[in-house]
Amino acid sequence: MIYPTRLSILAALAGAPIALLLGLVQPGLWLAAPAWLMGLGVLMLIDALCAAAPRSVGITFDPPGYLAVAAPATALLQADFSRGGTRRRLEIALDAEARTGLDSAIGRTDPARRDAVLFDMTPVRRGLAVFTQATLRWQGPLGLIWRQTRRPLTEAIPIGADVRRIEDEAVRFVLRDALHGAKAQIDIGEGAEFHALRDFHSGMDRRTIDWKQSARHHHLLAKEFRVERNHQIIMALDCGRVMSEPVGGAPRIDRAIHGALILAYACLREGDRAGLFAFAERPKLTTGAVASVASFPLLVRQAATIDYGTTETNYALGLTTLSASLKRRSMVVVFTEFADITAAELMIETVSRLIKRHLVLFVVMRDEELETLVSTVPETPEDVSRAVVAASLLRERDLVLARLRRLGAHIVEAEAQHVGPAILNAYLDLKRRDLL
Repeated sequence: MIYPTRLSILAALAGAPIALLLGLVQPGLWLAAPAWLMGLGVLMLIDALCAAAPRSVGITFDPPGYLAVAAPATALLQADFSRGGTRRRLEIALDAEARTGLDSAIGRTDPARRDAVLFDMTPVRRGLAVFTQATLRWQGPLGLIWRQTRRPLTEAIPIGADVRRIEDEAVRFVLRDALHGAKAQIDIGEGAEFHALRDFHSGMDRRTIDWKQSARHHHLLAKEFRVERNHQIIMALDCGRVMSEPVGGAPRIDRAIHGALILAYACLREGDRAGLFAFAERPKLTTGAVASVASFPLLVRQAATIDYGTTETNYALGLTTLSASLKRRSMVVVFTEFADITAAELMIETVSRLIKRHLVLFVVMRDEELETLVSTVPETPEDVSRAVVAASLLRERDLVLARLRRLGAHIVEAEAQHVGPAILNAYLDLKRRDLL
C-alpha cells in the first residue's frame, strides 16, 4: 500500500494559493497549478521507487516468554531493511487482545537498536495473550510517501500470576521459623520419619528413648525425627461460573490460583510433590504431581491457561476424574465456591467418597459483600430484603461447611486477600501433625 504523507499533502495545498495569485496577475500562468501538482507527483513516484518494497522487509517479533497480571512488560519488534531500498521514518503498530493491556498500539522507538520498536504493556487479565498482526509503514527517502504492509503474527504468550511475588510470599511464610536464615526449623525435631540418634537430655520427651540402643551403648539415646517428605499435594481449582465472579476487586479464580501457586511453591521447597487440576463442567487441566522447585515454572505456565468459566461446575465429574487419577494417598486442596444448596449436595456426595482415601482441604473465601449487607442497619424495605437474602445465603454456606467438617474435611475460610497465608498455615499445621 502506498499513500501520501502529511508533507506531500501540505506541499500540494501550498501550490494552490501560489497558482491563484499568479493567475490573477497573469491569466496565462494558471498552468502553474497543474505543473506544480505534476512535479510533486513525479517526486512522489521517485520517492516510492526508492523506498524499500514491502516484500523485502523482514520482521522479528520478540515478546516476553511469560506475562504477569498487573506487572509491566515490554515486547520488541525488529524490522529488517537489509534486502534493498531505503527508508526515512519507520512506524509499527501491533494488534493484540485487550487483556494484554498495551499502553499504545503504536510502539516507541528503541534508542539502542536501529529499526526496532518497543511495545509497553501491563496485562489486566489471565489467559493467553494473542498477538495477531503487525502493521509496518515507512517513508521514502524524500518523506513524500508512506509504504505500508501487514504481517500476521502467531504468538500466544501465557498471562498468569506474578511469580516473583508468589515466591517471596511463600518463602517468607515457610521459612519464618528458619534457623540462621538457612534451614527451616520444622525440618528436624517434628514428624514421624526417623532421622538419627542423639544423647537424651533432661526435658526431652521420654517416648523418644530407644531402649535397645541405650542398653547397647550403656547410656540413654533418643530418636530424632524429621518431617516426612515426598507427600503428594494436588490443588483442585473450580473454574466455573461462580468462581469467575469478583470478590475483593478480583475474580475468585485469580485469588485461588495465586493461593494455589503459593502453596505449590512451598510444597516443592519442602520436598513434597505438587500438581494442579482444574475443572468446571468437565476437567480442564491436569498437570500431575511434579517434584523439585525447578518444576515450579511449569505449574505457573499451566495455571496461566486456566480461563474464566461461564458454566456451572460439575463436581461429580471433576472430583471423580481427579480421584481416579490419583494412584497414592494425597492431600487434595479444593478451591471452590457454591452458590446454591443443590450444587453443594452433589459436591458433598462426591467428597464423601474422596475423603475415604485422601486428605481433603477445602478453601473458601469470605464474601465480604454479603457480610456487609447483613451487618448494615437497613433503612428501606429493599435493604431489609437484601439483608434477609444475604443472611439466608450465609446460613446455607455455614451448613455446608459444617457438613464437610463432619465428613472429615479440613476447612480454610479466609478473606480473599489473605488466602495464600491461610493455606500455607493450614498445610504446615497438617504436616506437623503428621496427617499428610
